[in-house]
Amino acid sequence: MRLSRRGMLRAGLAGTAATALGGLASGCAVPTGSTGRNMVLWYWDGGLGDTVVKNAKTRYDSTVDLKAIKIGGYYRSKLLTTLTGQARIPDIAGLKGEDMASYLPDADQFVDLRTLGAEKYRNQYLPWKWQQGIADDGTMVGFPIDCGPVAHYYQYAVFQKAGLPYEPADVSRELNTWEKFFTAGEQLKKRSPGTFLLTDINSVFVNVVQQGSKRYVDKDRNFIGDQQHVRDAWALAVEARQRRIVSNLVSGTPDWLSAVEDGKLPSNLNASWAMYDLKSGVPKTEGKWRVAQMPVRPSNIGGSFLTITKACREPEKAFEIITWMLNAANQGQGYVDAGLFPSTPASYRLGRLQEPNPFFGGQVTTDIFGPAAQKIAVAYNSPYDVALSQPILDEIKNVGVLGKDPKKAWSDAMGKCRRIADHLGVNR
Repeated sequence: MRLSRRGMLRAGLAGTAATALGGLASGCAVPTGSTGRNMVLWYWDGGLGDTVVKNAKTRYDSTVDLKAIKIGGYYRSKLLTTLTGQARIPDIAGLKGEDMASYLPDADQFVDLRTLGAEKYRNQYLPWKWQQGIADDGTMVGFPIDCGPVAHYYQYAVFQKAGLPYEPADVSRELNTWEKFFTAGEQLKKRSPGTFLLTDINSVFVNVVQQGSKRYVDKDRNFIGDQQHVRDAWALAVEARQRRIVSNLVSGTPDWLSAVEDGKLPSNLNASWAMYDLKSGVPKTEGKWRVAQMPVRPSNIGGSFLTITKACREPEKAFEIITWMLNAANQGQGYVDAGLFPSTPASYRLGRLQEPNPFFGGQVTTDIFGPAAQKIAVAYNSPYDVALSQPILDEIKNVGVLGKDPKKAWSDAMGKCRRIADHLGVNR
């Protein structure tokens, strides 16, 4: 099975904000990114829909030679290398959503999209997603591509056999709190021994934090990862383990795939793009799945941006290309091609997004993900969130996988966070 987007997200979190853009030289001369009629676009495999990229090349062929290049390997590191070295910088560059906050302190390396007329497009995009691309000083660095609203994937027949609600509307309504969700997990295990509601406790912790409007560092550079919103997420994750509704399997492994295929892991809290991982990883489960709203309120995992670098010789033309590629119709096509859930609500009404999905028993899954995307809370994302969340994520995993004492794990996480905060100059 290919590495899932969630796997790639987790792999991307290994870097710290301390090294994000610290090597960039502000105010130095920036060489041109294009020569003659060339305009270079950098993105990663799956970062944009192939049809949209192809159509953009054709549409603008008379005015510019758009060279869209898929960058393999560690995309972020390669982009930072070009920016730091001030050479071979692309005109237009994709920025992964999990990295976005780390670029914002160096917004002067990118064109402020407000100067090109971005504000007139604001109302066409999800407010919380639009806000993620804006630096503290108001500079707009990133133009929204996609988002990753999280929902509850579950196997219809397994839930029905266990006496649980099994129609999507009923699951959404009757499992709408964490307590009800956990109780359903206990009933599932009792009625179907060896069956677990969730693979691991990390999905509980991450999604509870993502449901709220606070993360780990606030706008004033204060560490808030020890506050109640994180403590509550930690407590719920620990409770999931104590109530024995999570497995001891590792997501993506052969044993995990077998358990999913056999209906022993019939439930998953995951983003819109995860449906494509299910289709490729466990194709034999086609027709068995449904999607419902997750407990309490939606969260988001993933979603990226396009930006224009200061190296671009024709920023107005680059902006014209970006806004066309990321309009509602093309975002709908991007979802069909690459599972990029649109950040443009108008896309959700398009015919191609309203078609029944055979893998999900004919359900129109956009009817779940669309409303979820529109209810996600606006949160401040700090450049230091990645570095200061990692010890907490590591320790909650130790609780779930190794059975580490939760109090000891929390204490160890806070100790590591204090040391990292001191190193980064974050107040605590």
